[in-house]
Amino acid sequence: MNTVPVPTAAAAKAPGRRLSVAPMMDWTDRHCRVFHRQITKHTWLYTEMVTTGALVYGDVERHLRFSEEEHPVALQLGGSDPHDLAIAAKLGEQWGYDEINLNCGCPSERVQKGAFGACLMAEPELVRDCVKAMRDAVSIDVTVKHRIGINDSESYDFVRDFVGTVADAGCTTFIVHARNAILKGLSPKENREIPPLKYDYAYRLKRDFPQFEILINGGIKTEAEIDLHLQHVDGVMLGREAYHNPYLMATFDSKYYGDPAPVKNREEVLRAMMPYIAAQLAKEGGRGLKLNTITRHMLGLMQGVPGARQFRQTLSDSKRLAAGNPDLLLEALQGR
Repeated sequence: MNTVPVPTAAAAKAPGRRLSVAPMMDWTDRHCRVFHRQITKHTWLYTEMVTTGALVYGDVERHLRFSEEEHPVALQLGGSDPHDLAIAAKLGEQWGYDEINLNCGCPSERVQKGAFGACLMAEPELVRDCVKAMRDAVSIDVTVKHRIGINDSESYDFVRDFVGTVADAGCTTFIVHARNAILKGLSPKENREIPPLKYDYAYRLKRDFPQFEILINGGIKTEAEIDLHLQHVDGVMLGREAYHNPYLMATFDSKYYGDPAPVKNREEVLRAMMPYIAAQLAKEGGRGLKLNTITRHMLGLMQGVPGARQFRQTLSDSKRLAAGNPDLLLEALQGR
């Protein structure tokens, strides 16, 4: 039986989406998000995409449980049936998420077979109906993450009309991955690298729809790039850079949110994770949770500093991981 937790007041206190970490399949699970939260308190975090079928017909608790410290956190949904999306969105609200996000950007063949993701950009009226159904079902924000086009639809008019149509359902926040999605012939990885970035399309959306919150995503790696984009749009969403080089986010709270709290150093981040890891192993060990399930998200913490390679090697040592001792984090720190 799925037990629905009582939502907290965190959503009402959540800061703006000035900085966020993109939903990334197999990466931004609940353990990754807790780790990222030790580095930045205010940056918005997004779940991996969860399909409506997984929630309507599957194990809701397995897909939706998360830690209170993850707030502000958004649930990204994948689906194209307004009724099922409304049910899934309502479950997300009941479980305490701060936002529901609809995936209109994933180009994978598996997602296309389910008739959702980036292929939905060809059906803006359906997306509008999906958003309306979700907004009617919940009181929290419903947002859309999308590309700037699909296949050979290269003109700005395509994405402008998509946003205008979806906005008719009351959506006011659009997260723009500033590349086209090529639905045939390119892998998801190639779709993140080959189609050219057109940041100016996102900038134009903000100029054409000044009343909306426009966030930009795609290929952003440095604070200098973030600062440039924030001159044109409302927020920046980081993808793989946040995963591979998470300590980049250490200054985000002070610089972009005005938080006066001191920045944690890398050792403090590691030590902050140890009680969480111990508690999770004690609680979930019987379900097969392994130390590596959590620590794999932490391999990039020392990116760019001396000893990073040794740190990764220690934290990836299968024999040490099998022991299931959170002290491995300190061993990795001291051995680098």
